[in-house]
Amino acid sequence: MKTLLLNTSDIRGGAARAAYRLHKGLQSAGVASTMLVQDKAGDDPSVIVRRGRLAEATVAFRPGLDSLALKFYRSKKPVIFSTACLPDCIGREVAIHNPDIVHLHWIAMGFLRLETIRKFRRPIVWTLHDMWAFTGGCHYSGDCTKYTGYCGRCPHLGSGSDMDISRWQIKRKLKVFSDIDLTIVAPSRWLADRARESLLFKGKRIEVIPNGLDIRRFSPMDRRTARKILSLPQDKKLVLFGAQNSVVDRRKGFHFFGPALRRLAEKGWSGKAELVVFGSEKPTDPPDLGLKATYLGAFQDDISLAVLYSAADVFVLPSTQDNLPNVIMEALACGTPCVAFNIGGMPDLIEHKSDGWLAEPFGAGGLADGIEWVLEDEERNKELSVRARRKVEEEFDINLAARRYMDLFTGILSG
Repeated sequence: MKTLLLNTSDIRGGAARAAYRLHKGLQSAGVASTMLVQDKAGDDPSVIVRRGRLAEATVAFRPGLDSLALKFYRSKKPVIFSTACLPDCIGREVAIHNPDIVHLHWIAMGFLRLETIRKFRRPIVWTLHDMWAFTGGCHYSGDCTKYTGYCGRCPHLGSGSDMDISRWQIKRKLKVFSDIDLTIVAPSRWLADRARESLLFKGKRIEVIPNGLDIRRFSPMDRRTARKILSLPQDKKLVLFGAQNSVVDRRKGFHFFGPALRRLAEKGWSGKAELVVFGSEKPTDPPDLGLKATYLGAFQDDISLAVLYSAADVFVLPSTQDNLPNVIMEALACGTPCVAFNIGGMPDLIEHKSDGWLAEPFGAGGLADGIEWVLEDEERNKELSVRARRKVEEEFDINLAARRYMDLFTGILSG
Protein backbone atom coordinates (compact mmCIF):
# COMPACT_ATOMS: atom_id res chain seq x y z
CA MET A 1 0.00 0.00 0.00
CA LYS A 2 1.38 3.41 -1.01
CA THR A 3 0.06 6.65 0.46
CA LEU A 4 0.91 10.31 -0.08
CA LEU A 5 0.14 12.51 2.92
CA LEU A 6 -0.35 16.24 2.23
CA ASN A 7 0.08 18.81 4.99
CA THR A 8 1.25 22.43 4.87
CA SER A 9 4.14 21.77 7.28
CA ASP A 10 5.82 18.73 8.78
CA ILE A 11 6.40 19.55 12.46
CA ARG A 12 5.41 23.20 12.98
CA GLY A 13 2.04 23.53 14.65
CA GLY A 14 -0.37 21.12 16.31
CA ALA A 15 -1.92 19.73 13.12
CA ALA A 16 1.54 19.28 11.59
CA ARG A 17 2.81 17.31 14.59
CA ALA A 18 -0.27 15.08 14.54
CA ALA A 19 0.08 14.45 10.79
CA TYR A 20 3.80 13.73 11.05
CA ARG A 21 3.29 11.30 13.93
CA LEU A 22 0.72 9.40 11.89
CA HIS A 23 3.08 9.39 8.89
CA LYS A 24 5.80 7.75 10.99
CA GLY A 25 3.29 5.39 12.60
CA LEU A 26 2.13 4.20 9.17
CA GLN A 27 5.73 3.67 8.10
CA SER A 28 6.37 1.57 11.21
CA ALA A 29 3.30 -0.50 10.33
CA GLY A 30 4.70 -1.24 6.88
CA VAL A 31 2.86 1.35 4.79
CA ALA A 32 4.91 3.14 2.11
CA SER A 33 4.00 6.64 3.33
CA THR A 34 5.47 9.83 1.87
CA MET A 35 4.66 13.29 3.28
CA LEU A 36 4.44 16.28 0.92
CA VAL A 37 4.67 19.72 2.54
CA GLN A 38 5.08 23.39 1.69
CA ASP A 39 7.28 24.18 4.69
CA LYS A 40 9.79 21.54 5.85
CA ALA A 41 11.41 22.12 9.23
CA GLY A 42 12.81 18.66 9.99
CA ASP A 43 15.37 16.53 8.16
CA ASP A 44 13.32 13.39 7.50
CA PRO A 45 14.02 12.23 3.90
CA SER A 46 10.49 10.79 3.64
CA VAL A 47 9.15 14.34 3.96
CA ILE A 48 9.43 16.21 0.66
CA VAL A 49 8.68 19.73 -0.49
CA ARG A 50 7.12 20.81 -3.77
CA ARG A 51 9.64 20.71 -6.57
CA GLY A 52 10.77 23.54 -8.83
CA ARG A 53 12.48 26.88 -8.41
CA LEU A 54 9.22 28.81 -8.51
CA ALA A 55 7.75 26.76 -5.68
CA GLU A 56 10.88 27.28 -3.56
CA ALA A 57 11.05 31.00 -4.32
CA THR A 58 7.43 31.71 -3.42
CA VAL A 59 7.02 29.52 -0.33
CA ALA A 60 7.49 32.44 2.08
CA PHE A 61 4.97 34.60 0.21
CA ARG A 62 2.16 32.12 -0.43
CA PRO A 63 0.32 32.56 2.91
CA GLY A 64 0.19 36.34 2.39
CA LEU A 65 -0.81 36.07 -1.25
CA ASP A 66 -3.56 33.60 -0.42
CA SER A 67 -5.14 36.08 1.99
CA LEU A 68 -4.93 39.20 -0.18
CA ALA A 69 -8.67 39.18 -0.92
CA LEU A 70 -9.39 39.49 2.80
CA LYS A 71 -7.89 42.99 2.82
CA PHE A 72 -11.22 44.26 1.47
CA TYR A 73 -12.91 43.22 4.73
CA ARG A 74 -11.80 46.00 7.05
CA SER A 75 -13.87 44.68 9.96
CA LYS A 76 -12.40 41.16 9.81
CA LYS A 77 -11.75 39.61 13.21
CA PRO A 78 -8.20 38.44 14.07
CA VAL A 79 -8.90 34.79 13.26
CA ILE A 80 -7.46 32.44 10.63
CA PHE A 81 -9.52 32.54 7.44
CA SER A 82 -8.23 30.67 4.39
CA THR A 83 -9.22 30.96 0.73
CA ALA A 84 -7.08 28.21 -0.90
CA CYS A 85 -7.15 29.95 -4.26
CA LEU A 86 -3.49 30.11 -5.36
CA PRO A 87 -2.37 27.91 -8.28
CA ASP A 88 -0.10 25.00 -7.37
CA CYS A 89 1.75 22.07 -8.95
CA ILE A 90 0.57 19.43 -6.52
CA GLY A 91 -1.53 17.56 -9.07
CA ARG A 92 1.69 16.84 -10.95
CA GLU A 93 3.42 15.74 -7.72
CA VAL A 94 0.61 13.28 -7.00
CA ALA A 95 0.89 11.85 -10.51
CA ILE A 96 4.68 11.41 -10.11
CA HIS A 97 4.33 9.53 -6.82
CA ASN A 98 1.35 7.50 -8.06
CA PRO A 99 -0.05 6.66 -4.60
CA ASP A 100 -2.92 4.28 -3.90
CA ILE A 101 -4.40 6.80 -1.41
CA VAL A 102 -4.04 10.57 -1.19
CA HIS A 103 -4.28 11.56 2.47
CA LEU A 104 -5.08 15.23 3.12
CA HIS A 105 -4.49 16.90 6.47
CA TRP A 106 -4.13 20.69 7.09
CA ILE A 107 -3.73 22.21 3.60
CA ALA A 108 -4.23 25.97 4.09
CA MET A 109 -1.74 28.90 3.98
CA GLY A 110 -1.50 28.84 0.20
CA PHE A 111 -0.37 25.22 0.00
CA LEU A 112 -3.15 23.70 -2.08
CA ARG A 113 -5.79 25.19 -4.37
CA LEU A 114 -9.18 23.63 -3.72
CA GLU A 115 -9.78 22.72 -7.35
CA THR A 116 -6.54 20.71 -7.43
CA ILE A 117 -8.21 18.01 -5.36
CA ARG A 118 -10.25 16.98 -8.40
CA LYS A 119 -7.05 16.29 -10.34
CA PHE A 120 -5.80 13.56 -8.01
CA ARG A 121 -7.97 10.80 -9.50
CA ARG A 122 -7.25 8.64 -6.49
CA PRO A 123 -9.31 7.77 -3.41
CA ILE A 124 -8.95 10.65 -0.97
CA VAL A 125 -8.98 10.45 2.82
CA TRP A 126 -9.15 13.83 4.52
CA THR A 127 -8.26 13.99 8.21
CA LEU A 128 -9.76 17.17 9.66
CA HIS A 129 -7.83 19.16 12.25
CA ASP A 130 -10.39 21.95 12.45
CA MET A 131 -13.61 23.00 10.70
CA TRP A 132 -12.16 24.67 7.58
CA ALA A 133 -12.93 21.84 5.12
CA PHE A 134 -16.68 22.38 5.53
CA THR A 135 -16.95 26.12 6.27
CA GLY A 136 -16.80 29.20 4.07
CA GLY A 137 -13.22 29.87 5.16
CA CYS A 138 -13.00 30.08 8.95
CA HIS A 139 -11.11 27.34 10.78
CA TYR A 140 -13.36 27.51 13.83
CA SER A 141 -16.86 28.93 13.52
CA GLY A 142 -17.43 30.02 17.11
CA ASP A 143 -21.15 30.60 17.64
CA CYS A 144 -21.84 30.75 13.90
CA THR A 145 -23.65 27.78 12.29
CA LYS A 146 -23.95 29.17 8.76
CA TYR A 147 -21.77 26.30 7.50
CA THR A 148 -24.95 24.18 7.67
CA GLY A 149 -26.07 26.28 4.69
CA TYR A 150 -24.39 28.53 2.14
CA CYS A 151 -22.65 30.89 4.59
CA GLY A 152 -22.70 34.59 3.59
CA ARG A 153 -22.78 37.65 5.85
CA CYS A 154 -19.79 36.09 7.59
CA PRO A 155 -19.39 37.38 11.16
CA HIS A 156 -15.66 36.60 11.11
CA LEU A 157 -15.20 38.84 8.07
CA GLY A 158 -17.50 41.52 9.46
CA SER A 159 -19.45 41.15 6.23
CA GLY A 160 -22.95 42.48 5.61
CA SER A 161 -23.31 40.85 2.20
CA ASP A 162 -24.83 37.49 1.38
CA MET A 163 -22.48 37.19 -1.62
CA ASP A 164 -19.20 37.49 0.25
CA ILE A 165 -16.09 35.31 0.12
CA SER A 166 -17.57 32.79 2.55
CA ARG A 167 -20.47 32.01 0.17
CA TRP A 168 -18.11 31.91 -2.81
CA GLN A 169 -15.99 29.41 -0.91
CA ILE A 170 -18.94 27.17 -0.09
CA LYS A 171 -19.97 27.10 -3.75
CA ARG A 172 -16.41 26.26 -4.82
CA LYS A 173 -16.25 23.41 -2.32
CA LEU A 174 -19.61 22.05 -3.44
CA LYS A 175 -18.25 21.72 -6.98
CA VAL A 176 -14.95 20.19 -5.83
CA PHE A 177 -16.54 17.61 -3.50
CA SER A 178 -19.53 16.76 -5.68
CA ASP A 179 -18.44 13.43 -7.24
CA ILE A 180 -14.98 12.52 -5.94
CA ASP A 181 -14.04 9.45 -3.89
CA LEU A 182 -13.76 11.21 -0.52
CA THR A 183 -13.73 9.79 3.00
CA ILE A 184 -13.64 12.14 5.98
CA VAL A 185 -11.82 11.32 9.22
CA ALA A 186 -12.49 13.39 12.34
CA PRO A 187 -10.17 12.94 15.34
CA SER A 188 -12.97 13.81 17.79
CA ARG A 189 -16.64 12.95 18.04
CA TRP A 190 -17.46 16.66 18.26
CA LEU A 191 -15.78 17.46 14.94
CA ALA A 192 -17.46 14.46 13.29
CA ASP A 193 -20.86 15.74 14.42
CA ARG A 194 -20.13 19.24 13.09
CA ALA A 195 -19.04 17.74 9.74
CA ARG A 196 -22.21 15.62 9.52
CA GLU A 197 -24.45 18.64 10.01
CA SER A 198 -22.60 20.74 7.43
CA LEU A 199 -23.95 21.40 3.95
CA LEU A 200 -20.73 20.15 2.35
CA PHE A 201 -20.27 16.81 4.12
CA LYS A 202 -23.86 15.84 4.84
CA GLY A 203 -24.19 12.29 3.52
CA LYS A 204 -20.43 11.74 3.15
CA ARG A 205 -18.67 8.86 4.85
CA ILE A 206 -17.28 10.21 8.13
CA GLU A 207 -15.14 8.11 10.47
CA VAL A 208 -13.78 8.96 13.93
CA ILE A 209 -10.12 8.03 14.45
CA PRO A 210 -8.33 9.87 17.28
CA ASN A 211 -4.86 11.25 16.74
CA GLY A 212 -2.05 9.41 18.46
CA LEU A 213 1.42 9.98 19.81
CA ASP A 214 4.56 8.03 20.64
CA ILE A 215 3.89 6.97 24.22
CA ARG A 216 7.55 6.09 24.68
CA ARG A 217 8.64 9.66 24.02
CA PHE A 218 5.76 11.15 26.01
CA SER A 219 5.95 9.30 29.30
CA PRO A 220 6.10 10.35 32.97
CA MET A 221 9.41 11.12 34.60
CA ASP A 222 10.20 11.95 38.20
CA ARG A 223 8.70 15.35 38.98
CA ARG A 224 11.61 16.54 41.11
CA THR A 225 14.09 15.61 38.40
CA ALA A 226 12.05 17.39 35.74
CA ARG A 227 11.91 20.53 37.86
CA LYS A 228 15.63 20.41 38.51
CA ILE A 229 16.32 20.23 34.76
CA LEU A 230 14.10 23.27 34.12
CA SER A 231 15.22 25.20 37.25
CA LEU A 232 11.67 25.28 38.60
CA PRO A 233 10.80 25.43 42.34
CA GLN A 234 10.44 22.14 44.20
CA ASP A 235 8.28 23.53 47.01
CA LYS A 236 5.40 24.96 44.95
CA LYS A 237 2.41 23.57 43.07
CA LEU A 238 2.99 24.33 39.40
CA VAL A 239 0.20 25.28 37.00
CA LEU A 240 1.26 24.86 33.36
CA PHE A 241 -0.18 26.92 30.50
CA GLY A 242 0.67 27.12 26.79
CA ALA A 243 0.49 30.74 25.69
CA GLN A 244 1.08 30.71 21.92
CA ASN A 245 -1.34 33.23 20.33
CA SER A 246 -3.44 33.08 23.49
CA VAL A 247 -3.89 36.82 23.89
CA VAL A 248 -4.69 37.54 20.22
CA ASP A 249 -7.02 34.60 19.59
CA ARG A 250 -10.00 34.71 21.96
CA ARG A 251 -10.77 31.08 21.10
CA LYS A 252 -7.76 30.23 23.29
CA GLY A 253 -9.73 31.41 26.33
CA PHE A 254 -7.09 33.51 28.08
CA HIS A 255 -9.83 35.97 29.05
CA PHE A 256 -11.17 33.23 31.33
CA PHE A 257 -7.81 31.87 32.48
CA GLY A 258 -6.47 35.14 33.88
CA PRO A 259 -9.47 35.77 36.15
CA ALA A 260 -9.40 32.10 37.23
CA LEU A 261 -5.81 32.49 38.49
CA ARG A 262 -6.70 35.69 40.31
CA ARG A 263 -9.54 33.87 42.05
CA LEU A 264 -7.06 31.23 43.19
CA ALA A 265 -4.79 33.95 44.54
CA GLU A 266 -7.69 35.45 46.47
CA LYS A 267 -8.31 32.02 48.02
CA GLY A 268 -4.75 31.85 49.34
CA TRP A 269 -2.86 30.04 46.57
CA SER A 270 -0.47 32.90 45.73
CA GLY A 271 2.04 31.59 48.27
CA LYS A 272 1.55 27.91 47.42
CA ALA A 273 1.32 27.80 43.64
CA GLU A 274 3.11 29.32 40.67
CA LEU A 275 2.35 29.59 36.96
CA VAL A 276 4.67 28.17 34.29
CA VAL A 277 4.10 29.52 30.78
CA PHE A 278 5.52 28.02 27.59
CA GLY A 279 5.03 28.95 23.95
CA SER A 280 5.99 32.61 24.30
CA GLU A 281 8.60 34.79 25.94
CA LYS A 282 7.85 37.03 28.89
CA PRO A 283 5.95 40.09 27.65
CA THR A 284 7.35 43.58 28.18
CA ASP A 285 4.42 44.43 30.42
CA PRO A 286 3.22 41.08 31.84
CA PRO A 287 -0.35 40.97 33.20
CA ASP A 288 -0.96 40.57 36.91
CA LEU A 289 -2.31 37.02 37.17
CA GLY A 290 -2.21 36.72 40.93
CA LEU A 291 0.43 33.98 40.88
CA LYS A 292 4.14 34.36 40.26
CA ALA A 293 4.78 33.43 36.60
CA THR A 294 7.83 31.87 34.96
CA TYR A 295 8.04 32.18 31.16
CA LEU A 296 10.07 29.43 29.48
CA GLY A 297 9.64 30.35 25.81
CA ALA A 298 9.06 27.87 22.99
CA PHE A 299 9.57 24.11 23.32
CA GLN A 300 9.95 22.32 19.98
CA ASP A 301 11.08 18.73 20.48
CA ASP A 302 9.08 15.95 22.11
CA ILE A 303 11.65 15.12 24.80
CA SER A 304 11.80 18.69 26.12
CA LEU A 305 8.00 18.87 26.13
CA ALA A 306 7.78 15.61 28.08
CA VAL A 307 10.12 17.03 30.73
CA LEU A 308 8.01 20.18 30.92
CA TYR A 309 4.71 18.32 31.34
CA SER A 310 6.25 16.02 33.96
CA ALA A 311 7.33 19.03 36.03
CA ALA A 312 3.78 20.35 36.41
CA ASP A 313 1.03 19.41 38.87
CA VAL A 314 -1.72 20.43 36.44
CA PHE A 315 -2.01 21.58 32.83
CA VAL A 316 -4.75 24.07 31.90
CA LEU A 317 -6.18 24.65 28.41
CA PRO A 318 -9.08 27.16 28.56
CA SER A 319 -10.04 27.02 24.84
CA THR A 320 -13.66 27.81 24.02
CA GLN A 321 -13.69 25.65 20.86
CA ASP A 322 -11.20 22.93 19.96
CA ASN A 323 -10.88 19.58 18.21
CA LEU A 324 -8.51 17.12 19.94
CA PRO A 325 -5.64 19.23 21.26
CA ASN A 326 -2.18 17.65 21.11
CA VAL A 327 -1.13 19.45 24.27
CA ILE A 328 -3.83 17.79 26.37
CA MET A 329 -2.92 14.36 24.98
CA GLU A 330 0.78 15.00 25.57
CA ALA A 331 0.23 16.19 29.13
CA LEU A 332 -1.94 13.18 30.00
CA ALA A 333 0.67 10.84 28.51
CA CYS A 334 3.21 12.34 30.93
CA GLY A 335 0.85 11.75 33.85
CA THR A 336 -0.18 15.39 34.23
CA PRO A 337 -3.88 15.94 35.08
CA CYS A 338 -5.62 18.51 32.86
CA VAL A 339 -8.29 21.16 33.36
CA ALA A 340 -10.38 22.44 30.44
CA PHE A 341 -13.88 23.49 29.51
CA ASN A 342 -16.33 20.73 28.61
CA ILE A 343 -16.35 21.60 24.90
CA GLY A 344 -15.32 20.15 21.54
CA GLY A 345 -13.04 17.15 21.76
CA MET A 346 -12.10 17.71 25.41
CA PRO A 347 -14.47 14.99 26.72
CA ASP A 348 -12.74 12.49 24.39
CA LEU A 349 -9.50 13.21 26.24
CA ILE A 350 -10.43 14.18 29.79
CA GLU A 351 -12.72 12.11 31.98
CA HIS A 352 -14.13 14.41 34.64
CA LYS A 353 -12.62 13.72 38.07
CA SER A 354 -10.83 10.65 36.72
CA ASP A 355 -7.80 12.16 34.98
CA GLY A 356 -8.67 15.84 35.23
CA TRP A 357 -11.51 18.32 35.41
CA LEU A 358 -14.05 19.48 32.81
CA ALA A 359 -15.46 22.88 33.73
CA GLU A 360 -18.89 23.95 32.58
CA PRO A 361 -18.53 26.56 29.83
CA PHE A 362 -17.87 29.39 30.20
CA GLY A 363 -16.58 31.09 33.32
CA ALA A 364 -13.47 31.71 35.35
CA GLY A 365 -15.04 30.16 38.46
CA GLY A 366 -15.28 26.68 36.99
CA LEU A 367 -11.68 26.76 35.84
CA ALA A 368 -10.50 27.98 39.25
CA ASP A 369 -12.48 25.22 41.00
CA GLY A 370 -10.94 22.60 38.73
CA ILE A 371 -7.37 23.78 39.25
CA GLU A 372 -7.85 23.89 43.00
CA TRP A 373 -9.47 20.43 43.05
CA VAL A 374 -6.50 18.92 41.22
CA LEU A 375 -3.92 20.67 43.40
CA GLU A 376 -5.37 20.51 46.90
CA ASP A 377 -4.96 16.78 47.60
CA GLU A 378 -1.54 15.20 46.94
CA GLU A 379 -2.82 11.62 46.96
CA ARG A 380 -5.67 12.52 44.61
CA ASN A 381 -3.17 14.16 42.27
CA LYS A 382 -1.14 10.94 42.15
CA GLU A 383 -4.25 8.88 41.36
CA LEU A 384 -5.23 11.30 38.59
CA SER A 385 -1.73 11.00 37.19
CA VAL A 386 -1.87 7.20 37.01
CA ARG A 387 -5.26 7.22 35.31
CA ALA A 388 -4.17 9.92 32.86
CA ARG A 389 -1.24 7.81 31.68
CA ARG A 390 -3.38 4.68 31.46
CA LYS A 391 -5.98 6.44 29.29
CA VAL A 392 -3.38 7.47 26.72
CA GLU A 393 -1.83 4.01 26.66
CA GLU A 394 -5.23 2.43 25.98
CA GLU A 395 -6.69 4.96 23.51
CA PHE A 396 -4.07 7.28 21.98
CA ASP A 397 -1.00 5.20 21.17
CA ILE A 398 0.14 6.13 17.63
CA ASN A 399 0.40 2.43 16.75
CA LEU A 400 -3.31 2.02 17.45
CA ALA A 401 -4.12 5.03 15.25
CA ALA A 402 -1.93 3.64 12.44
CA ARG A 403 -3.72 0.28 12.54
CA ARG A 404 -7.09 2.00 12.33
CA TYR A 405 -5.98 3.98 9.29
CA MET A 406 -4.56 0.85 7.66
CA ASP A 407 -7.91 -0.87 8.09
CA LEU A 408 -9.66 2.17 6.60
CA PHE A 409 -7.29 2.34 3.61
CA THR A 410 -7.58 -1.39 2.98
CA GLY A 411 -11.37 -1.22 3.02
CA ILE A 412 -11.42 1.72 0.61
CA LEU A 413 -9.04 0.02 -1.86
CA SER A 414 -10.96 -3.27 -1.73
CA GLY A 415 -14.12 -1.44 -2.69
